[in-house]
Amino acid sequence: MVSDETRRTSAVGITFTKARLANPHRGDLAPLEIEFLIDTGAIFSVVPASLLDGLGLPRLERQEFTLADGTHVTYDIGEAMFVVGGRGRTSQVVFAPEGVTPLLGALTLESLGLMVNPVTRELLPMRLLLARVGLRYASELASA
Repeated sequence: MVSDETRRTSAVGITFTKARLANPHRGDLAPLEIEFLIDTGAIFSVVPASLLDGLGLPRLERQEFTLADGTHVTYDIGEAMFVVGGRGRTSQVVFAPEGVTPLLGALTLESLGLMVNPVTRELLPMRLLLARVGLRYASELASA
């Protein structure tokens, strides 16, 4: 397991983990420690906007999302530093309304090189694979 801060609610298959969230461009601002629901079905991580604003994170763009009930909403997106179990990377984050449960989404998990074991619901390091492509094969692909 990556962190002692990860806990499972096995009755419903839910996993939570604590993460530090920081502004990657403002080292003078203290990071926040937040408990996240790990949601491998969510692309982006989601945090209440007031917490992200408190970190001085800029709103970089707006995206439209479809909620589970089919409602379409538009939220701002920013970039934050996430640290989980000693692994730190930047990832996109949604400026969500107040009262939203913070979610750790698939992009953030992948950028951290982490995965959720589907059986035990533990947060584990990913096995990172690279394919080796020979020069001959690469030139054949380029000319195709």
